[in-house]
Amino acid sequence: MSLQEKVMVEMKAAMKAKDSAKLEALRAVKGAILLANTESSSKDGLTEEEEMKLLQKLVKQRKDSAQIYKEQGREDLAEPEIKQAEVIEQFLPEQMSEAEIEAEIDKIIADTGASGMQDMGKVMGMATGKLAGKADGKTISTIVRKKLS
Repeated sequence: MSLQEKVMVEMKAAMKAKDSAKLEALRAVKGAILLANTESSSKDGLTEEEEMKLLQKLVKQRKDSAQIYKEQGREDLAEPEIKQAEVIEQFLPEQMSEAEIEAEIDKIIADTGASGMQDMGKVMGMATGKLAGKADGKTISTIVRKKLS
């Protein structure tokens, strides 16, 4: 079942349950998929990797918005954003723990022979490719920076 089909099934369930927060998040996902399909040059639709990137982008947007709202003391606006991020995360593969990410990055650093911050781009390129969909780019960057400095 494609991501779009899964989203439609979940939307129907959310409509029946009258879960407006979940429905809003699912509509955002559906809209983003439709927009990406129209922009995409391929006639087959999005690849699984493109779908994961799209979902990660949507989750990141929601979390960033929630963080801004919290900084401004607007918990009433932050909470729906967090709920939407949780709904969208259900469609992503299970995220790796920080310890697992560190272990993978240690292997990548050993494989590339990286020794300092000048090698960060090389390590980040391999890490984001290998951990795509399983780890947040910001977390990867933080760990790589810590390991190389």
